Amino acid sequence: MSSAPRTLTLHPQDNIAIALADIAVGDVHGAVKVRQPVARGHKFATIPIANGQNVLRYGQIIGQATTDIAAGDHVHGHNLGMGAHGQDYAHASEATPLNSTAQTRTFDGYHRADGRVGTRNYLGILTSVNCSGSVAKFIAEAAEKSGFLDNFPNIDGIVPITHGTGCGMSGENEGYETLFRTLAGYAQHPNFGGILLIGLGCEVMQVADLVGGRPIRSDGALRYMTIQAEGGTRKTIAKGLTELHGIAELANTATRKPAPISHLMVGMQCGGSDGYSGITANPALGVASDMLVGHGGTTILSETSEIYGAEHLLTRRATSIEVGEKLIDRVRWWEDYTARNKGEMDNNPSPGNKRGGLTTILEKSLGAVAKSGNAPLTDVYLFGEKIDKSGFVFMDSPGFDPCSVTGQIASGANLIVFTTGRGSVSGYMPTPSIKVATNSEMYARMADDMDVNCGDIITDGVSLADKGAEMFEMFIAVASGAQTKSEELGFGGVEFVPWQIGAVM
Repeated sequence: MSSAPRTLTLHPQDNIAIALADIAVGDVHGAVKVRQPVARGHKFATIPIANGQNVLRYGQIIGQATTDIAAGDHVHGHNLGMGAHGQDYAHASEATPLNSTAQTRTFDGYHRADGRVGTRNYLGILTSVNCSGSVAKFIAEAAEKSGFLDNFPNIDGIVPITHGTGCGMSGENEGYETLFRTLAGYAQHPNFGGILLIGLGCEVMQVADLVGGRPIRSDGALRYMTIQAEGGTRKTIAKGLTELHGIAELANTATRKPAPISHLMVGMQCGGSDGYSGITANPALGVASDMLVGHGGTTILSETSEIYGAEHLLTRRATSIEVGEKLIDRVRWWEDYTARNKGEMDNNPSPGNKRGGLTTILEKSLGAVAKSGNAPLTDVYLFGEKIDKSGFVFMDSPGFDPCSVTGQIASGANLIVFTTGRGSVSGYMPTPSIKVATNSEMYARMADDMDVNCGDIITDGVSLADKGAEMFEMFIAVASGAQTKSEELGFGGVEFVPWQIGAVM
């Protein structure tokens, strides 16, 4: 094991350094004597910074000093604020295509009738409204108690998809359209071998509208009903079990077969971030993202409110001015959305993020964008909108992780990778989630929940390239059936969180 450094400066222009271990008053680092205690993951000034002067990390502005800061002072919320910021978007000025690999890698997946490939083979019980949620769970529980799946060895399980909306809403606005896309995306998802769709009958989000007189799944593995039409709870459960059996017979015919990894679509998330996120796990995931894109696959960055202040790094990589402008249109929408709801774009970092060393949304966003690597930005999509282009793309979403992941899965993600510095426990059926720790201490403390440790980038000198390659190989293994820690623990039953936009009436 190599001797781990205690501080890190990320860019020659930076005027702060990152503490990689707790630093005491009087410790000398480089030419700087630390004047205040600095916790691991936090920042201290390497030169004097005047009141109103920009503070730089990654060579980028993360805020402005709110008072004079001496060299060696701890830099955090007590002396660093957002300040005024403006960006030169320079649309499409730095879009450099990645070198495509000639190597053909495959994973073992479930080939679907629409040409997509699943990484899992679940049966889904999808609800159109909160009112049918309990009945969906009753059907799943009745099937489990009866040993329903004993005769269907190729099916991974039954997933009731319940939520808190579907009624008490307008039937015409963007909130309705967003929910519609989300439910339709789950109904068609390649990780579901079949879907049972259940409504109450009188809700705004009508089952008939979702089905729309068209085959929502080209394999025919979808059945639907409403509780009111079936005659109540017990009759719906009985009918549901019968319909589920027919769907299972179709889904069980699917077996894992080799598929090019160009069929992988990976949703990239970070949550419970810390001062290490932008140093270890996120840039390592960026390496893995570039590797997958180089093989023809797709990676999805989201959480629009958590790229705020770093969006210029993405617009410059856009493949066209139009793509760059699509991203800025979503940023402007968010500025209006937060203003009219009496919020603000700098509502992040969260208390946990701040304890981990992050101070402003600008700092957090710069670390979050590192997940995207260097690939060109191919396109920008609405929440839950079907992704129809390969490469690196952006999907608009809130920063609330379960909601953001719900949108990515609705858009087609068949794999999720989630980096965390404080520790996160969640899973996202039907899509497996790989959990990546930014630091070794948290990884050791929460080893039952973490799949990959990126703390060894600091402690052992592991390169970002090697760690990215490790993640890339895990993509293929998990896509081929290897279980993640979240799957072993049984997560995924409560993390379906559609984005509710608009008045609840």
